[in-house]
Amino acid sequence: MAESTLFQSFFLIFSGAAVVASLALFGRQPLLVAYIALGILLGPSGLAVIDNLRLLSDMSSVGIIFLLFLLGLDMQPQALVSVLRKATFVGLVSCATFLGLGFGLGWLFGFTPLECWVIGMALMFSSTIIGIKLLPTTVLHHKHLGELMVGLLLFQDFVAILCLTILLSDNAGDMHLGQLALSFGSLPLIVMLAWGMVKYLLLPLFTRFDRFHEYVFLLALGWCMGMAELAETLGLSREIGAFIAGITLAASRISQYIALSLKPLRDFFLILFFFSLGAQFDLAMLPEILVAALVTTAVVLLAKPVVFRYLLGNQSEQKVLAWDIGFRLGQISEFSLLIALLACDRNLIGSAASHLIQATAILTFLVSSYIVVMNFPNPIAIKDELRRD
Repeated sequence: MAESTLFQSFFLIFSGAAVVASLALFGRQPLLVAYIALGILLGPSGLAVIDNLRLLSDMSSVGIIFLLFLLGLDMQPQALVSVLRKATFVGLVSCATFLGLGFGLGWLFGFTPLECWVIGMALMFSSTIIGIKLLPTTVLHHKHLGELMVGLLLFQDFVAILCLTILLSDNAGDMHLGQLALSFGSLPLIVMLAWGMVKYLLLPLFTRFDRFHEYVFLLALGWCMGMAELAETLGLSREIGAFIAGITLAASRISQYIALSLKPLRDFFLILFFFSLGAQFDLAMLPEILVAALVTTAVVLLAKPVVFRYLLGNQSEQKVLAWDIGFRLGQISEFSLLIALLACDRNLIGSAASHLIQATAILTFLVSSYIVVMNFPNPIAIKDELRRD
């Protein structure tokens, strides 16, 4: 019966995702928004065709682990260094600005101080998925706009990992300074251990048996899961361990082959993650957080382009380029969703604060995608003069 339930769930998720993805592409809509909408439709708040929230939660957790592993594989540290000074200044000031803005919005709508800080954390980041997907390939690889934007997103990713480390430092949900210090103390030890194992064990194994593609795939997955479990054992989290597993492999020559091999797995879990997000969104909470979500969405959509335009302008960037980057980064992030789910799971925030972040993410994903598609060069532009690939 359990196998039948699992198969039926997968059938509904992926068959339904194929249908909504086709409709989304015809309508030039972002795919991840379509997956979230499908989750809401089929989940407990919609048709309740899939109502096993424990199964959805488990799928989402495994998906997050693999997504962070693949994020680490693609995060070349030297790519960030190339634009380090400018990206660091803009990243730090923008993160501090949106942290304070989110705290103020949370306070305005009556959330607790801790919930306000988490809301502020969620507003700091912009979507890597939307930002990169809507950036033309030629711009991404050959123009300063692409380099600077990727540098900013990578910087935000490092800040997001720091935030996740803080949130996950205590499984009981109480952020004790001693536990936080222990977690940060174990972090460099895990990184050094991972670096040593990659250099002296994994890379020699990859070099010797690289012609066996199945073995490369298996070893990469084993490395990801092993580091995830080690980090969990030492008081961090599986997600942080998976990210370390990825980034310690990123500098090796085989990392891009592994990332390419695991791309279908990444897409598989992307669908599960965003579907699970939609399915777990409680529509009954909507009346309670609707006004706050609309106000927060409006503030994000208005403030992010202006802040990035101002900061990049002060860094001698051209006005047109600064506005372009600002609008492309004018939403909150997948990491914001992850922060909301993990903070709620550990009782750091309540359901209302978590749903506020989720609703804001969905709305900003949708509106900012429309803004970019209608006004800036991108691969799926409706106007021929804006379509670039």
